[in-house]
Amino acid sequence: MTDHSPGNRTAFITGASSGLGRHSARLLARVGVRVALAARRTDRLEAEVVAIQAMGGEAVAIELDVADAASIGRAMDRAQAELGPISILINNAGVSGDGAALSMPVDRFDLTFDVNVRGVYFAAREAAKRMLDNGTAAAGDARIVNIASIAGLIQLPGLTAYCASKSAVISLTRGLAREWAKRHIAVNAIAPGYIETEINSDWFSTDAGKAQIEGFPRQRLIDNDALDQALLLLTGRAARFITGSIITIDDGQSL
Repeated sequence: MTDHSPGNRTAFITGASSGLGRHSARLLARVGVRVALAARRTDRLEAEVVAIQAMGGEAVAIELDVADAASIGRAMDRAQAELGPISILINNAGVSGDGAALSMPVDRFDLTFDVNVRGVYFAAREAAKRMLDNGTAAAGDARIVNIASIAGLIQLPGLTAYCASKSAVISLTRGLAREWAKRHIAVNAIAPGYIETEINSDWFSTDAGKAQIEGFPRQRLIDNDALDQALLLLTGRAARFITGSIITIDDGQSL
């Protein structure tokens, strides 16, 4: 009989060195999931591993740039070798992609899609291969959660490339969910509103950023823990009946 307890599961989290990725790693570790923290900034990852271990969790730091598609599979193989079969992928790595279309440098546009779209696609594919091979899909435990954005649902000024990349994440989520439905891999996405992170903290400290917050229906940014229950739902047993869903958590910011 398959053990479905949280402590018998391993999660691979991209962009885990800060922001939502780091928060997600700690959240899952607290409920007993073994976590592989993947990102480019290994010094930060090592500090997070120490913090998680101090909580009594199991974690490993893995250097990964999701823009390098060929390296993703190797990173996941290392995670499985050290922590056990991957059954959860949190596709969190992302870049801002800000800039007006007339002045957007080609390399910045390419980086936005390399990380936000190609990285999500190939990480999902590599995780799915391993979930099929390691038996977690057959057991009904395979979970892929893509971090999209309300930017994928509405158009935000000065963020055309970023919005397009997050729209692509939403499309990929639905497409992969349909493609892998019979293989019992649940693929879903969370579309957050504005949460203060390293990507946007400088902006929200400016007068224009403060004015944007005042324009939100509730005139505030979202708390860091606002996504917790949705993440636990989509990575847990209940998600065996949820796939292709986009859960928007934006405090009404897109209204």
